[in-house]
Amino acid sequence: MTSHWCDFQNTDVILHCGSNSVENHPVSSLWLGKAHDRGAKWIVVDPRYTRTAEQADIYCPIRSGTDIAFYGGMYHWIIENLIDPNLEKYLATGEMGDYNYEYLLNYTNASYLLDPEFDFDPETGLYSGWDEKTKTYSNHSWHYQTEKEENWDTSASGDYAWVKKDGVPEFTTPTLTLPKRDMTLRDPMCVYQQVKKHYERYTLDAVCDICGMDKETLELVYSTYGSTAKPGRAGMVLYALGQTQHSYGAQNTRAMCVMQLLLGNIGIPGGGVNALRGEPNVQGATDMGMMVNEHPAYLKWANTTDRSSLRKWLESQTYSAGYYTNKPKFIVSSLKEWFGEAATVENDYGYDWWPKVPSEKGDQDYTHISTFELMKQGVIKGYFNWGMNPCHSAPNAGNVRRSMANLDWLVVADQVETESAAFWKAPDMNPAEIQTTVYFLPCALIYEKPGTILNSGRWLQWRYQAVEPWDQAKPDLEMCDLLWTEICRLYKEEGGANPAPILNTKWDYYVNGKIDFRPVSWALNGYRTANSDFKAGKVDLLKGYSELGADGSTSCAMWIYSGFYNNNDAPLDPAQQPIGRRDNNDKSGLGLNSNWAFSWPSNRRILYNRNSCDTKGKPWNPDKKLMEWDGSKWDLVDQGDFVSAKNGQQVPPNNNTFFMLWEQNARLESYGMEDGPMPEHYEPFESPFDNALNGSQNNPMIKFTEYESTAHGGTDEYPIIATTYSVTEHWQTGGQSRSCPALVEAMPSQFCEMSEEFAAEKGIKPGDKVRVWNKRGSVVVDAYVTKRLKPFTIHGKTQHQVGLTHHFGWTHLYGTGDTVNDLTPNVGDPNTMVPEYKAFLVNIEKA
Repeated sequence: MTSHWCDFQNTDVILHCGSNSVENHPVSSLWLGKAHDRGAKWIVVDPRYTRTAEQADIYCPIRSGTDIAFYGGMYHWIIENLIDPNLEKYLATGEMGDYNYEYLLNYTNASYLLDPEFDFDPETGLYSGWDEKTKTYSNHSWHYQTEKEENWDTSASGDYAWVKKDGVPEFTTPTLTLPKRDMTLRDPMCVYQQVKKHYERYTLDAVCDICGMDKETLELVYSTYGSTAKPGRAGMVLYALGQTQHSYGAQNTRAMCVMQLLLGNIGIPGGGVNALRGEPNVQGATDMGMMVNEHPAYLKWANTTDRSSLRKWLESQTYSAGYYTNKPKFIVSSLKEWFGEAATVENDYGYDWWPKVPSEKGDQDYTHISTFELMKQGVIKGYFNWGMNPCHSAPNAGNVRRSMANLDWLVVADQVETESAAFWKAPDMNPAEIQTTVYFLPCALIYEKPGTILNSGRWLQWRYQAVEPWDQAKPDLEMCDLLWTEICRLYKEEGGANPAPILNTKWDYYVNGKIDFRPVSWALNGYRTANSDFKAGKVDLLKGYSELGADGSTSCAMWIYSGFYNNNDAPLDPAQQPIGRRDNNDKSGLGLNSNWAFSWPSNRRILYNRNSCDTKGKPWNPDKKLMEWDGSKWDLVDQGDFVSAKNGQQVPPNNNTFFMLWEQNARLESYGMEDGPMPEHYEPFESPFDNALNGSQNNPMIKFTEYESTAHGGTDEYPIIATTYSVTEHWQTGGQSRSCPALVEAMPSQFCEMSEEFAAEKGIKPGDKVRVWNKRGSVVVDAYVTKRLKPFTIHGKTQHQVGLTHHFGWTHLYGTGDTVNDLTPNVGDPNTMVPEYKAFLVNIEKA
């Protein structure tokens, strides 16, 4: 999320696509309402007319799974109606009119020249670099042409003198390849021309035919949101799981970024690409690297190929320019926190003690969906199920239950007995055939423990304990400590395989002999190793990540959080730390609230905020100033997300506005995605229609379709599109909310939402029980007949779509029901492996 909730009030146009904030993130809607009251236009693009749509000025229906077609049509409209008509005039006179050419030319890679081999073939739906044998891309042709090269200056007076310091691991420093550019945007191989060419197919008629809206509404959406391209105006896009849970979910997110860059909406007040994260603290879990391939703080985990050694990691991950030239400082400081005094430059700071993710082409995948296939095969014998409920929430949940029945042991840590904790009790399971030993660890609720919490806007707050945990429940940290202590005892007394990574791990987060969140915060913030001794309660905290070193002099588990807990005068008092600030005075006038809690990174409230000014450092909108260059220095209202000062001197304005990229300009075309350099429309794994825009029906790199358990269903048997979503009254898999009688009374059962037209065809009345099924499962739910869904007309054919809620299960809570995720396909996005919950096929009959 590049912005934060309080910034929503500053926008001129709101675009909801793949989110329903009024129902699912109701607090965020307060700020949207403020913007609306101030005259902002509100657009909702959604398969159904939601409560958010009821608040909006424009509602545009869309068939689930066709978001990229919608965004591609937006690009085509922007190019045809805003950029091309006056581009030559701008180049001749500098007059921008209704389009911010200065932003496009200077802050994005629109002018960069791509490799001459770069290509896309609509007949096959494939980009250049495709390997049919491995079903993967080589991204060589997606890179830029090179103008010249520059090497790092590691001399004593150079910018990279730190590379030569004692204690810094040896590695070959990167070479900066400066790309060729055409600032007139006329060269056919420049990014802009390639984007223009690529999306010529995405006409208004084509988009309407694929997505199912009428042309007049679509054009109104495009023109209304396109009005934010004018310098000084702002548009924000709000998304959630409706965008991400697809077999091309990462490209859906990329598509929003491209749209916002074409309109100049990144880094400005009221702009941004804004993910609406929810109660499960998703932002914090993502930051902490709770994925196979992601190390905490968005660094890549060690693997068996390009990151198999520390030297390889440094050489493959360190950028040639921009702020990620500092990655060696981040990873070495992280290793020092993992292994403490045992981590030395002589042993590569313990890097070889880290496990390595298999990364050769064809290697076994160990992500979420594949985990259950490995259980089925007997490869995985034991499973820690911590903070999730896959027998309810995972795609193809019936397959998950059957796979877990092959485990020798299962540990579940949760507040209540979830479907995963009692998977053998499911209606389709036979307990007599299951030999799995299940251990249930009751864990403390959020108000029964202290610690940090993080919201959608990257704001970290300290949360204080309200009451003691109930009965035998323990905080997660205490459970981790008990397990860790016992594992170490067994290794010391009995030995075991690979003891070094276990016994050398630093584990000293205690206060008065008890495991404590405050020393963990010291570790996350970062500190100087020479003057710190956790066992003695002594720590020399860093002020921020700019103080990190690659020489072993600093430890830091989460470089992006550095600065959130940095007050050395009160290391045991969270109230006196930046994370404990509660000053709601807002000097900015924009809702930055910079003295309320701490926003990572470096208390920056709006990411990429240098883009809020022109190339001379003057705000596009003087009434909403984040910063300004006065001719000799920067006046920073928000913490600058760029190099504003160097060696004690102010740095005058330049075009390095995205300094987390080596180009320091944003990417309309990107070589960093697994499945293509630009978003391209593909149909969901299960779809009633052929792909009308190219020759590849599905994402060419869609994951896990080879598993027999995915059980693909065709249109003949399963003609109805289904999607899943949440309701306000229930939370995730319902463990807590279905334990509350009042919430169950407010929303007593799950339902299948359907149009009046579809219900009439099937003879279904409101409140009837209906069976919804496909090859993966069958559920019985209540029928909810509504005007909020309407049939789509796709390629001249009437197409019905239904919506299913997913909060109920069979465990003995106040509200019970079938598990809707028995129906969703266990296929995934090739970048993130996220499942495709939001578009699949079913059949329906009156039960």
